[in-house]
Amino acid sequence: MRYIFTLLLSTLMAVSALAQESSKQEIVKTGYNFGPLPAVAFDADKGFQLGALLNIYDFGDGSTYPNTRQQWYFEASFFTKGSQLFVVSYDNRFLIPGVRWSSTLTLTNDKAMDFYGFNGYMSYYDHEKVAAGKDKANHNDYIYTPKYRVNRLAMLFKSDFTGNIWQNKLFWEAGYHLSYIKQGYEDKQALNLEKINKNKEDYKMFPADETPVFDLYRRWGIISEDEAWGGWNSTVRLGLLFDTRDKEGAPSRGIWAEAHATLAPKWLGTTNPYYRYSATFRHYLPIVKNDILTFAYRLNYEGTIGKTAPYYVLPFITVMGPSYDRDGMGGYRTIRGLMRNRVQGLDVASYNAELRWRFVNFALWNQNIAFGLSAFSDGTMVTRNYDMSFKGEEQHRAEYDEYMARTGNRTSDRPHITVGAGLRFIMNQNFIVAFEYGLPVSKFSKDELIKNQDGNGAFYINTGFLF
Repeated sequence: MRYIFTLLLSTLMAVSALAQESSKQEIVKTGYNFGPLPAVAFDADKGFQLGALLNIYDFGDGSTYPNTRQQWYFEASFFTKGSQLFVVSYDNRFLIPGVRWSSTLTLTNDKAMDFYGFNGYMSYYDHEKVAAGKDKANHNDYIYTPKYRVNRLAMLFKSDFTGNIWQNKLFWEAGYHLSYIKQGYEDKQALNLEKINKNKEDYKMFPADETPVFDLYRRWGIISEDEAWGGWNSTVRLGLLFDTRDKEGAPSRGIWAEAHATLAPKWLGTTNPYYRYSATFRHYLPIVKNDILTFAYRLNYEGTIGKTAPYYVLPFITVMGPSYDRDGMGGYRTIRGLMRNRVQGLDVASYNAELRWRFVNFALWNQNIAFGLSAFSDGTMVTRNYDMSFKGEEQHRAEYDEYMARTGNRTSDRPHITVGAGLRFIMNQNFIVAFEYGLPVSKFSKDELIKNQDGNGAFYINTGFLF
């Protein structure tokens, strides 16, 4: 679904067809619709994406349109910054009478995943050194971005079930989620520096004596060796869902609210047991009917039951149903314009607010086509801290104290807010390509302790609506 040429081609066709087609009533799709396409996209956090994907939609006799009876999704993608993504997903509404079944298997291999530390602004990001290291004409400063990177392999499998409780508006949710997270490189360090420095000029190579933040946190005891390299998460998820949306792919009215508990006890096979919960409220308000102008917002809270949870589960946002867990907070699926995984803590609150204007709708080649513009603001902050107290050997305490002092020895986070805008191509209410740019407000702050701590903004070419 993520391809530049699709949007460009559709734009050209729209110019010639709009006059005679725009007044036609929306076509009700039936049967199977196939979408085998190349995946060509861009994400500021991951680089350019090259790959292939296949969408298969089953609309049956059309009575459920624009929602599907069942759908399949397959993807194999490679990113220029060293990541690979493989996804197999299936969603079915009729196989089990009265129950929706959704199952997904994903494999993500990040050779240099973002890791900025915990508790938002309590972890310092040296934006000046990062900027200097990117200057190719500067022979005095080596590339500094590996300072905030860590190798990560993540395999996630899930099988979720959703059943009606009341009038197809209130539902129960239950699922089993199994994941394996492997952090760090094989010789027990954050990165494969040989690969990171490959084909770089000598003066730009990240030096072996410069320690990534991930390894510093290990040295200071913030990340314990018992958890440092990841582990298995065998979890049961239970939840309630309230859903009055008019449609799933591109809703324009209704409420979509969920509350979940994630139980990962030792006896179920979890390496480092934990218990977490989440609550999400989404609201879609039509300002101009017929999907023309919609105001939508999402409120989310990700929390921990107890005093601790493995650090490597904190970046993931709890999801049940057709989608799957995403990295957060920061990036296209969570807080647009914020650096990926910039905000991590035991408890994290976030919001997204968006004004969506669908400025043209028309039928073309037996397809329902629309274009939309949006303006948005996203925000997040840590509301309960991950323990960042020093637990290492005394010889490293001065190094730790210096690092913490650079944030003013802050003891709590502050809101990380972004603003931005986007353009979307929408086909048959489900096939959606998004172009968006987000910018962190902190970039313009007069407070030097937070100025430029969230990055310089990010541009995304991706799929769907954020929520």
